[in-house]
Amino acid sequence: MLDANLKQQLATYLQNLKTPVQLVLSVDASAKAQELAKLAEQLAALSPLISVSQQTLQRTPSMQVRGEQGSLMEFAGVPLGHEFTSLVLALLHSGGHPLKLDPQVIEQVRQLQGHYRFETYISLSCQNCPEVVQALNMMAALNPQIEHVMIDGALFQEEVNQRNVLAVPAVFLNGQLFGQGRMSLGEILNKVDSQASKRQAEQLQHKAPYDFLVVGGGPAGAAAAIYAARKGIRTGLVAERFGGQVLDTVGIENFISVKATEGPKLVASLEAHVRDYEVDIITDQRAAKLTPKTQSRSGLVEVELASGATLKTKALLLATGARWREMQVPGEQEYRGRGVAYCPHCDGPLFKGKPVAVIGGGNSGVEAAIDLAGIVEHVTLLEFASSLKADEVLQRKLRSLPNVTIITDAQTTAVVGNGERVTALQYRDRQSGGEHQLALAGIFVQIGLVPNSEWLKGDLELSRFGEIVVGARGETSVPGVFAAGDVTNVPYKQIIIAMGSGANAALGAFDYLIRSSVEEQSSAAA
Repeated sequence: MLDANLKQQLATYLQNLKTPVQLVLSVDASAKAQELAKLAEQLAALSPLISVSQQTLQRTPSMQVRGEQGSLMEFAGVPLGHEFTSLVLALLHSGGHPLKLDPQVIEQVRQLQGHYRFETYISLSCQNCPEVVQALNMMAALNPQIEHVMIDGALFQEEVNQRNVLAVPAVFLNGQLFGQGRMSLGEILNKVDSQASKRQAEQLQHKAPYDFLVVGGGPAGAAAAIYAARKGIRTGLVAERFGGQVLDTVGIENFISVKATEGPKLVASLEAHVRDYEVDIITDQRAAKLTPKTQSRSGLVEVELASGATLKTKALLLATGARWREMQVPGEQEYRGRGVAYCPHCDGPLFKGKPVAVIGGGNSGVEAAIDLAGIVEHVTLLEFASSLKADEVLQRKLRSLPNVTIITDAQTTAVVGNGERVTALQYRDRQSGGEHQLALAGIFVQIGLVPNSEWLKGDLELSRFGEIVVGARGETSVPGVFAAGDVTNVPYKQIIIAMGSGANAALGAFDYLIRSSVEEQSSAAA
């Protein structure tokens, strides 16, 4: 199961264990249970501080990771794939290895009162799930009143169906749905600790003004922050989550000099690079309002956050990126997360053996259909135009699959469900005008991106598509405000282009700051 190289790496990591860790197995004669037992044996062989025992637990196969301080983390299923890192971190944190968290966050988790039992349904192919699993595991490592169970949804299908889990990660707290989708530790704490957001807003309110503030933590924002910090100016970065849309990207093969990588890996490298510089990183905060310096009392550009805090800066960079475009049809919002999905890699395994549809015939739609065809019973791809727009090589692959149907000139008109989950999709034939209904279990929407710029309407110039209009140096229609990346009117939305535009806009902002300071000095002298 674990090859020689991986064992050697693990043995090195496990040298960081300081206290004993017990692996408690609940297994039977099934293949997956035996696979889990073998994994536990291999782990125990790598460190004298790891022991293995057996006990009947709520789910089989499953494995609890118990620490000397009373921490309890459990993996229902075999934690390989994207979750193998979660297992390794669970071992380290249960065994006394320090957590790489802000001391204030550690204390906040330790002070939580009451009993919290978290259950997270995941799929091993989901690149978003490990962040949630690892965040909850860290909470369990810090506070013995917190337990966390990771559950492989593909392995416990009956349970998934009973709880109507149709999107991962899906988190339940003490038996009730707590949240779906990617969540950071900060977001989880803000939901559990009702006063956390208020305390953080009060702290942010007293931040000194920045020379350069970046709103957005994707490739454009990260590049801009690095370029600005290298100039020696006071730089801040505020975002809902570091990495943005790239976190939801699985395979990346067009990032020059890196033949192939995955979104979360690239984001981890980006964040590490930014943290090499003196950049004040603020996450779990959403920008809500922009006030130009000509309208602010401070004479600086101001950004009001959804939490109520206001950040001030001499120059601002907007790099809020884009999000998946929605179909805007009846039933879509009602069944979002209950059959309507936007990430085939994350949620595809939940529809194993069931019929699904993919909306969109571009590269992302065709790639999604190809991936899903290997999991589900049948894929119907619907494209609004008269032909697919994906690359020819992808189209050839799609057409070669026996369980795929392609329908063009198809306008989706409604999502149909039974009150709990999706049961069908309605569409109109644009050529004949005929109405049709497809019986299915899931709908994967892949129809492009929408810029995250709604909060800026009326404050600066936007294109008819809602993109921020920028000049050659990344400048917007508002003095001192710059923009970069997918939220702007650059014609191509690519990671490497976003990075370049972030660097370009940061240099443009620095030039603006230099000229502004000279003008201020000249005015003062006069």
